[in-house]
Formats: sequence, structure tokens, C-alpha cells
Amino acid sequence: MGVDQVDPDEIRAMFSRAMSAMYRDEVPAYGTLMELVGDVNAAFLAAAPEEKARLDQLGELERIDEERHGAIRLGTARELYHMRRLFGVMGMYPVGYYDLSVAGVPVHSTAFRPLEETALRRNPFRVFTSLLRLDLVADAALRDAAATVLAAREIFTPRCLALIDKAEADGGLSQADATAFVAEALETFRWHAEANVSHEMYSRLHDAHRLVADVVAFKGPHINHLTPRTLDIDAVQAQMPERGIVPKAVVEGPPTRSVPILLRQTSFKALQEPVIFPDSQRAEQGSHTARFGEIEQRGLALTPRGQALYDRLLGDTRSRIAPAADGSNAGAYRAALAESFGAFPDDLETIRAQGLGYFRYSATGKPCADPSRSADALVAEGVLRADPIVYEDFLPVSAAGIFQSNLGDGAAQAFAANPNRARFEEDLGAKVHDLFQQYAEIEARSLAQARIALSKPGLPA
Repeated sequence: MGVDQVDPDEIRAMFSRAMSAMYRDEVPAYGTLMELVGDVNAAFLAAAPEEKARLDQLGELERIDEERHGAIRLGTARELYHMRRLFGVMGMYPVGYYDLSVAGVPVHSTAFRPLEETALRRNPFRVFTSLLRLDLVADAALRDAAATVLAAREIFTPRCLALIDKAEADGGLSQADATAFVAEALETFRWHAEANVSHEMYSRLHDAHRLVADVVAFKGPHINHLTPRTLDIDAVQAQMPERGIVPKAVVEGPPTRSVPILLRQTSFKALQEPVIFPDSQRAEQGSHTARFGEIEQRGLALTPRGQALYDRLLGDTRSRIAPAADGSNAGAYRAALAESFGAFPDDLETIRAQGLGYFRYSATGKPCADPSRSADALVAEGVLRADPIVYEDFLPVSAAGIFQSNLGDGAAQAFAANPNRARFEEDLGAKVHDLFQQYAEIEARSLAQARIALSKPGLPA
């Protein structure tokens, strides 16, 4: 990166703020949601000064107000390939492969996000990015028609693609080019009320799956939600109706716990938005359900062992009772979920001792005779502290649950689990980063650095 070039972290922050401002204009309820989350977070931190001090000491307090994740749905391999390049300009890389066919949604996905801890602290913007799988649509004629529509559209402006080329060739962008890039990239994510298919074609796509219509029938991958991070999602869920917002009936993910794990998400119902359908004789008015508001609470990142336990307990719950789209069994589902998760330890030390979660180690400042001993021994002695590493990624069943609740009560359909990571990575033009490896490396680095601090008394921990 040249001396006059803008750091990718700063470009990411510029884009995140511009996206938030655009979405607030397009979806006013998003602004209400942001105010609610801000109020809940302030109340939480005021009532928990020790947690506030811990987050501040770890450098994680300021990022909470900046935190957003968005979601988009793409239609073609070309779109995915160039989207990877676009996010690369902002220092965002594909992490994780998610097969949502297992939960009745015909897409597979990754999450573009920063990788390094310093970059995450500066601005942890993420975009959950899904690619439509037309191969899962049963109607061959409809598949071919949809592919033809998608092949004819261009979701990036010429200037945006030129600036991506320039960033890759020069290793970055100047301030003027970065500002132009943010403005041009924003156009890809903007809502367009004019459909690019007829109303009859839209109806056929909609009948195949509402998400298929959302991807194919429009000029671009409108951002369909932006998600702020709350520290108390149950309080947000309870207070949404007081702000005139109707939440979905069930919070997706694990139940309420003393030690939050992974990711919990809720949302308000998607908007019914007017759409203009082109016709050879006239413009036909219709509507489409696409964009909604979502809130998330992030907890401890789990190891493969912890993730396997989570998956088993969630599967056990859903084999007994699946949350109804209309919320009619929400209470019974929450009770069953809490009962199942009684088998998952709910204190940090047990989780750590059983190897279920990832932790960041740091020296406490107490003297240590032998820093080479095991982390368990050093923690027990009080010379090391272990703080939970925040989960930065997503959960396929939760993502599908949010999609389905906001695409309409009849959106869920039966697809056989059909992962195809190799095809996804071929379309992406790159390998996706393994999310477990990301957390394991953070944990290992922190332990190595803590041992160095312990071996050099008098140095800052």
C-alpha cells in the first residue's frame, strides 16, 4: 500500500457508514431499530460495570456501536467472483461455507469479513453473501429462463469495476478514488423498484421459491438487511413492540444463557414494497417482500467439539418441535430449546476445561515461576486470564430461519442437503477461509504472547 493510499480498514468503515445511511433512508424502521439497540446497550453496560470494563480493556467496547452485518443474494458465478474482488478492496475476505439447502433455502453462502483482530476492532463489518442455486429448482424451463435473465444483467457500474482493477493493480486506492469507489459500490446494493421480468415471470419464480424471485426478478442484489449488534437480545425482542416494530416470534440460535455462545438473531417482518413490472403495453404495479430489520447478539466462538454439541442439541430440539412460522408454538419451542441446552455447560471455566470454546489468554501481572506449564495450570494459578473470543461468523439454520420468516410463512420448502463447496469456491475464484482455524490461530497467538509476557517480569501484559 502506497503512502498516499487509504487503508482498507478505513474504506470498509466509509462503506459501512454509507450503507447504513442509505438503508436508513430506504427503510425508516431501521433507524428506529438502531435507536432501540443503542438504548438497550447503554442500559446493559450501565448495569454491568465489570463487563463494560472488561470489554474496554480488551479493546472491544468501541466496535459494538460500529458493528453491522448485511446480507445480499447473488444470481451468477460472475457476480460472486466480482463481489469477492469488491470486498477485497475493503479488506474483507470469504470465511466459511454455508449450505442452506439443508434448511430449505436454495442457496449456498459465505461471509465476507476482516480476518485480523486489529481490523475487526477497527470495523467488523460483514456481509453474508449467498449464491442462488438454480440446480435445485425442479422446473427445467424455469431454470433456463431465470439463467437467461440473470446473464443479461450487470450489477456493477463500469466505474466500480475500473476502480477495483486499479486497486488490485496499484495495491490500494487514493483518498479521491476510495471516496469514488464507495459511492460506486453503493449503487450495487441500492433498492430498485423496477423489476426486470414481467409480472407473469415473477409469479412463476415466486411459486418456485420466494427467494428465487428475490434474486432473479430485480436489477441487482439490494441489501436486504443491516444488523446492529446488541448486548441483550432478549431485551430488544421484548421492547420492539413498544417502538411500533413487530418482531419474529422466536429468537434464532441458542437459548438465553449466562454465557452467550455463537450467535442469536431476531428480526422484524419484511416490508411489502411496491414493484413496477415492465409490460409491452403498460407498466403493471405489484409488490414484493424483501427487506427487513435484524438484530444480533454475539457470544463465545465454539471449537469443533463445541459446535458439534450445539448442532446435536439444536437438532434434538427441532426433531421434537419445529418453530411454527406464525409463532403459535413459540413458548413451547423456547421451553424445549432451554431443556435441550441444559446439556451444554453454562460457565466459562467448564466450557474452557472441556475444550468447547476458544479463549484469548493474557498475563494478569502476577509473578510466574514456570511459564511453560499448561494453560490450564497457569489459569488455575491466576497468572493467566482467559477471555472468550467473540464469534464473528454465522449459523446456517439461523440464517435460513431468518430468511424464511421474512420471505413469508409459506417460504420453507424441502430440499435435500446438497453441499457443493468445490463448485462454490470455483465460482468465487478463491478458497474460503476455515472459520475454526481463524479462532484457533487467535487463541494460539494470544497464549504465545502471554507466555512471553510471563517470562519477562516487569513488561506490560
